[in-house]
Amino acid sequence: MADLPLLLLHAFPVDARMWNPVREPLSARLRLITPDQRGLGRSPLPESEREPSLEDAARDVLALLDKLELDRVVLGGCSMGGYLTMAVLRLAPERVAGLVLVDTKMTADAPEAVENRHKIATRATEEGVSGWLAESMLPNLLAERTRTSRPDVVHTLRDLIDNQPPSGVAWAARAMATRPDSADVLAEARIPALVVVGEEDVLTPPEAARAMADVLPDAELAVLSGVGHMSPLEEPHALTEVILRWWDARFSPPPVR
Repeated sequence: MADLPLLLLHAFPVDARMWNPVREPLSARLRLITPDQRGLGRSPLPESEREPSLEDAARDVLALLDKLELDRVVLGGCSMGGYLTMAVLRLAPERVAGLVLVDTKMTADAPEAVENRHKIATRATEEGVSGWLAESMLPNLLAERTRTSRPDVVHTLRDLIDNQPPSGVAWAARAMATRPDSADVLAEARIPALVVVGEEDVLTPPEAARAMADVLPDAELAVLSGVGHMSPLEEPHALTEVILRWWDARFSPPPVR
């Protein structure tokens, strides 16, 4: 169990660089894997006539595990990364030894959210993403305190969003719009789970995190004070502490006496 890697999946609409603030302290204690998802960052968008679906992105994750010769990992993600984590769990629960669900939720999109995702996809395809997507999303992605007092975080997040491939943004938005409710999958996940949420997260709020923790058979819930939807960027130290404390309790071997 001590050799299990932790694989973390990033949020929308950014790439794996969102984990940079927590990468060093986590990597000092465990094997950390942070891939770019299809069409985002440096990961290409495969040519396909299939409608966008997180199931295909989940198969990408499983293919990565096969390539790395990993039978099982502790799997987690932030926001869309959490949705993708649940899609992997639905397809191949035997590959998942534990869950880290950060600022995410188990429910499917409401009709108005589905409509908004399709609008984002259409505009990204027609206009690209630079100059409008970050500005439209930042107020909901970051806590007010972060937006007003942490220009470095605001700049980093804006830069990450502005530099994503429009085709990948459109694909991910459409894929998220079709995802199913995952309460049934989490209820059957008899593995250790950590649920983390920012106290000021307006997109996947604390009540959504509590609902996941209540459904999961073996879950710990952590609420980060003064944090919005992007915990890894807003409070990386607090997030790292929560993950490592949970990891030590669940996956580290007892001391030799």
